[in-house]
Amino acid sequence: MIRTGKQYRDSIRDGRQVWINGERVKDVTVHPAFRPLVDIRARIYDMQHDAATRGTMTYREGGEDFAIGLKLPHTQQDWHDKRRATDAVMDDVGGVVTRVGDETVGEMWSLHDGYDVLNEVDPQFSKNIKTHIDRVIQADPFHVSANTDPKGDRSKRPQDQDPDMLLHVVKETDAGIVVRGAKYETAAAYANQAFTKPTIANWGDAELSDYAVGFICDLGSPNLKFICRTGFAGRAPAEDYPLANRFDEVDTLVIFDNVLIPWENVLFFRHTKAATFIRATLHRYSAFAFVQRNLRVADMLIGAALLNVRQTGLEKQQAVQEKLAQLAVYREGINAHLTAAIATAETSPAGLLMPNQSLLYTGRVHACTGLPVAMHIARELCGGQICVTPDAAAFRDPETAPWLEKFYSINDDWQAEDRRKLLAFARDLINSDYAGHRLTFQLFAQSPPFAHLAAVYRNFDFAGAADFVRRSAGLSDRIMGSRKKAAPK
Repeated sequence: MIRTGKQYRDSIRDGRQVWINGERVKDVTVHPAFRPLVDIRARIYDMQHDAATRGTMTYREGGEDFAIGLKLPHTQQDWHDKRRATDAVMDDVGGVVTRVGDETVGEMWSLHDGYDVLNEVDPQFSKNIKTHIDRVIQADPFHVSANTDPKGDRSKRPQDQDPDMLLHVVKETDAGIVVRGAKYETAAAYANQAFTKPTIANWGDAELSDYAVGFICDLGSPNLKFICRTGFAGRAPAEDYPLANRFDEVDTLVIFDNVLIPWENVLFFRHTKAATFIRATLHRYSAFAFVQRNLRVADMLIGAALLNVRQTGLEKQQAVQEKLAQLAVYREGINAHLTAAIATAETSPAGLLMPNQSLLYTGRVHACTGLPVAMHIARELCGGQICVTPDAAAFRDPETAPWLEKFYSINDDWQAEDRRKLLAFARDLINSDYAGHRLTFQLFAQSPPFAHLAAVYRNFDFAGAADFVRRSAGLSDRIMGSRKKAAPK
């Protein structure tokens, strides 16, 4: 059944070993680096019970309510409902959060589509994925994703260097497999479980590789250690950095120090075909929620830029309007790909409804590659004041406040305090350490840009264009051979 925020908080008070800034954290729910995101995730759970948002956040089946974000997608309406629920969360919390569950649970649905592949490895593994999908829907955990790892020397096979550089199986027992290594997992320190899988495609010459392993990891398991990067929350006053203090999703290096994974949590093991399949199809659903976040970031860029030019009276200038139009084109390009991906959705191998794969992956490339350009356009429209404006304390200090009130007030509509708030928001959105971190995260969170393009190549129908040219040029149909597409899905 759907959880409450309190139940979620209680579930992560499990004695896990978490460090940040050289400090051992006793309780992630109250630590200043983690509390803002814990509070947001708790709020999402509470939105499922709130009378004002319950109808948007949940669906009813068999007399019980379940989270709409975790529902298996079978119809276009399911995708419209998911999109509406995600927007409701962003509107409620007043910002963009990415790793809160709906963006990562879709990876499990890709495993659902790989039932036959997993069945080749071991029928028990294919049974496990169905059990875990049902468990996610029923138990409503905070589910995240474990992808990248320290990697080590990538010119060498994993077997030819420190074996722990990549997560691998060290032992099989009656109870399950024992794994060692490390994974980077955003939000792991305050989540319940993670779908943990390999990132590499170079398995060496071992078909049955110990590195080809995927499983569901209970993040309260013994022998796990969480070493977090320095957080942005608390570095500077929230009045000066309103986004960094509320929306920093802390990334964690999760150390697996001989961690037992029960057999019922193992999804594939020592089967490179299964691992390769999962990597190739991993984002066929989750990319939708990920790209939707970029759409909302685009909304923030447009809003910050538009209000900045309005308050200084530049909105009527053609050059300014052209740059605002460029931001609108970027935003609507994302919107068009998301909308079309649902409108032309495809049936998956297991009978789910997946967004049109070519349009979805193309939209991801558009959103991620266009983000740096969009941020720079917004930066230019906001002007140099976002990097030179004094902090909030100076606007309150009796000696400096009158001067700042004088120079930052424009008219009755734009007084100094509103201008300061807008400039602080814009600075944190596009010019701060947090802004740079978010930009890098969006570029790499679902794999690097070359992998985004590879996904487009695998899913675009090249055959249609080629056949059009063949017919237009009067070429023999023999040149098409038996290939239906330039690249197999």
